[in-house]
Amino acid sequence: MPKSSRAVIGVSLGLITLLTLLISAFAWPTSELEPRSLPLVVAGPEAAVTQIEAQLAARAGEDAFDVSTAADRDAAVEAIEDREAYGAIVAGPEGAEVLVASAASANVAQQLTQMATAMAAETGAPPTVTDAVASPEDDPRGIVFGASALPLVIGGIMVGAITSMALRRTRDRVAAAFLIAVGGGLAMTGVVQGWLGALEGSYLANAGVVALGILAVALPIVGLRHLIGPAGIGVVALLVLLVGNPLSGITSAPEMVPFGWLGQLMPPGAAGSALRGFAFFDGAATVTPLIVLACWAGVGLLLTLLPHRESGSEAASTPAERDLEDAAAV
Repeated sequence: MPKSSRAVIGVSLGLITLLTLLISAFAWPTSELEPRSLPLVVAGPEAAVTQIEAQLAARAGEDAFDVSTAADRDAAVEAIEDREAYGAIVAGPEGAEVLVASAASANVAQQLTQMATAMAAETGAPPTVTDAVASPEDDPRGIVFGASALPLVIGGIMVGAITSMALRRTRDRVAAAFLIAVGGGLAMTGVVQGWLGALEGSYLANAGVVALGILAVALPIVGLRHLIGPAGIGVVALLVLLVGNPLSGITSAPEMVPFGWLGQLMPPGAAGSALRGFAFFDGAATVTPLIVLACWAGVGLLLTLLPHRESGSEAASTPAERDLEDAAAV
């Protein structure tokens, strides 16, 4: 077989494999959406709480919900506002009330409402549904918020990849990444919050999360590019795009997708959780995702400090020539 034919077949098979992985990575988690230890609060008399817990286990399975009890309705609302639970079922003398938080997850809110309605149908009394933390009026189902996740991921990949290819010195790539992340965070948040109305809360806090999310993707690309060459761009891009984004749970909830815990340890999931916390819950439950983002950005920055073997145009220059170039660039 001619060498050119082998090259065509090799490239074709490689791209076919990549496309198969791409569709599998995005479609499989969506096909497996179901509660997995989803935090839920139940409040009311002890007998009613026990009955509700039994009904939940019978309908969704023993591991579907991580049920905790609250003393009363106010305690249940507080748990939702603190992001300790996605919703609550409050049993009272006049029937059940379902507390949901569409701002936390419109998908979960809908499922909890449907399940509570079906459970209440057995007793003949439909529940009252209250949205304790509602989504913005301009984005009631969280569609715009969820759709913003992929541009954030692609933006981070673009920043890391383009600066790595366009700029020769690693420190210039890092400086450009920080500059673009800050500007991009302000611009992207301006679109999503100021124009589309899909975010609430502090604009600067939200923009800061977006900027950190961009850096958490871009700096590892810059760092690996510095350490192992252009292959580093593809490693981080594929990891974040094929693993981090599908498992982020931004459009549903981390507890609704397989391996959602893994998605929260990667930039897309951590950025989504932090942004949701600042935008709708006064910063509740944002410490862990911010630490995750800082770790990704920090590791990327540390990689740029490691020694590496020069190649290409960098290796072609003598130390004296590089000193002159650095002096001219100052």
